[in-house]
Amino acid sequence: MCGIALFISGIRIDSPYRQPHLTKFLETPSNQVDIDVEGIKAALRRRGPDSLGIKNVFLWLDDQRVVSESDELVKRGSGLGSCGKLEFIGATLQLRGSRPVSQPLVDSFGNVLVYNGEIFGGVQVSMDSNDAEVLMESLGKCCSCESHNHAKECSSSGEGLNSVPELLSEIKGPWALIYWQESSKTIWFGKDAFGRRSLLVHWPNSVDSRLLLSSVSSVSSICKSSDSNHSEITELSFWEELPCGVYSLSIQALDTDKHLVSQVRNHDWTTVMLQELIKWERSSVAPVTEQINFSALNIQSSQDMPSACLVNMPVEIESSSSAVAVLDALRKSVMRRTVLNHICQAVPCDFEVKGNAPVAVLFSGGLDSMILAAILNECLDTKYEIDLLNVSFDGQSAPDRISSRDGLKELCKVAPLRRWKLVEIDAKLSSLTSEIKHVMSLIKPADTYMDLNIGIALWLAAGGNGRVDEFIGLDNDVVHHHVKYKSEARILLVGSGADEQCAGYGRHKTKYRLGSWPRLHEEMKLDMQRIWKRNLGRDDRCISDNGKEARFPFLDENVIRTLLDIPLWEIADLDQPSGVGDKRILREVAKLLGLYEAAVLPKRAIQFGSRIARESNRQNFGSNRAANQASAGSAVIIT
Repeated sequence: MCGIALFISGIRIDSPYRQPHLTKFLETPSNQVDIDVEGIKAALRRRGPDSLGIKNVFLWLDDQRVVSESDELVKRGSGLGSCGKLEFIGATLQLRGSRPVSQPLVDSFGNVLVYNGEIFGGVQVSMDSNDAEVLMESLGKCCSCESHNHAKECSSSGEGLNSVPELLSEIKGPWALIYWQESSKTIWFGKDAFGRRSLLVHWPNSVDSRLLLSSVSSVSSICKSSDSNHSEITELSFWEELPCGVYSLSIQALDTDKHLVSQVRNHDWTTVMLQELIKWERSSVAPVTEQINFSALNIQSSQDMPSACLVNMPVEIESSSSAVAVLDALRKSVMRRTVLNHICQAVPCDFEVKGNAPVAVLFSGGLDSMILAAILNECLDTKYEIDLLNVSFDGQSAPDRISSRDGLKELCKVAPLRRWKLVEIDAKLSSLTSEIKHVMSLIKPADTYMDLNIGIALWLAAGGNGRVDEFIGLDNDVVHHHVKYKSEARILLVGSGADEQCAGYGRHKTKYRLGSWPRLHEEMKLDMQRIWKRNLGRDDRCISDNGKEARFPFLDENVIRTLLDIPLWEIADLDQPSGVGDKRILREVAKLLGLYEAAVLPKRAIQFGSRIARESNRQNFGSNRAANQASAGSAVIIT
């Protein structure tokens, strides 16, 4: 996980993505937003604690040509007046590669890259390589046509040259990046098709003409407003989530007034795979009677098999059981995200000696986290401990704390050789005054109490500061002894995407009752197409603020493809009660892993399972009933 940013000044930028509803407000001088650049750098450093670097590129006009110079040359003096400035900032959390790598990356051609992501396929990355360096090399080979579209008339020569959008479309894995292509004087920026990495944007307006990009906002940025109607509009109104995609800014000279100008362009994904996945269509939505009967027989056959055989059986996509296919895809997804020789070579902590794995699980003891923990157990050598991070705002009484302890017992049964550590992270909302303010800056531009509650729970869980139970044997008695513990794992597996793809939310059952299978499919499709805006950016910022990296195995491209290839009635059967029909396919996966108790657990969101929602409602509204009345069916905005 890294923190990246770019501040563009001195360039007239035409953008179709302006915020018209904010223009009048922001054009009032007293309402100008003061962006704390140093605060943003500090926030980026929390995401990337291993190094922080800055690279300035200055742009000049020389006889109607755009010329760029490095800051070193500017210091010596070039004799030309500066027209524009690009300030790249990169903070690095070192996870892959055999040697330390600092950002921004600059190559011999003057190209500059700040990158926040991982490459799990599409571009070849060797076991001891750093994916940012590999990507930088590949980007340096891309064509630099003015059209930014790799076509037959491309003037670039050389074998295997792609356009930048073509190269980025090939990457499998989460990413956000900003890239300066020196040869074409073009800035490329964007994030993956599912938005698994945060990137905020400020589009230029008449008050602040800069285009700003950052992984996260700062805590201290404020809006100076004397208008009581806008007194609560803060930097929240300044930033927005950058929509998924690839964007470009080609810097050019304007003949009339000798200014540098550019226009924001959006580029389509070029691979068939991504084009199909973002449409999120499945061929088998509504079943016929014969298909349902066949499906039931198929699943029953897998239930009759001994669990030990299922766990160890060789799995192929061609297998008749849909659940086995999903399990195979999830195993490969977790393996791609946790292979130790991809991680440990560059991690300062000596995990080999301590026995701590650099991977933990955000753990509620529920269906999704139990599946991830069990599969992670298969991927890691048994010499490593695995941290299970559980947060509670009601001590041992919170539902997630109870289920996490039950889940630990079941994991110990299916994996008795593994040393599991349930990290119990207890908090009281009333004592988190400064922490709440900090998390409010992380969830921006999200602005509801639900976002804040989820953000606080994720932020505390990712921090890993809690207690673990140590068992001490005394005269045949077992004594439980709680000791303070901080998880050193830098990678956190999160179950995001499971509910959206497998009909795990209560609203899915409502839509099914109102419109049967087609209505259910449309609601799930909507969830997947907006998950970047509603969930992933917020979650990424809250988890990464601890110098940890969130990885989402359920949102692996191949897992998404596998689930879409399965008929919807095998994914879920919402005629059945909660804990049975919702996420039916994942319940079958749990049984294949030997997790029979977890397979029947109902869905419970983190804000309710940790009981932060209850405490938040009491603190802000007096009671849950008052909070429900205030919301009146819509999200309550933080004021």
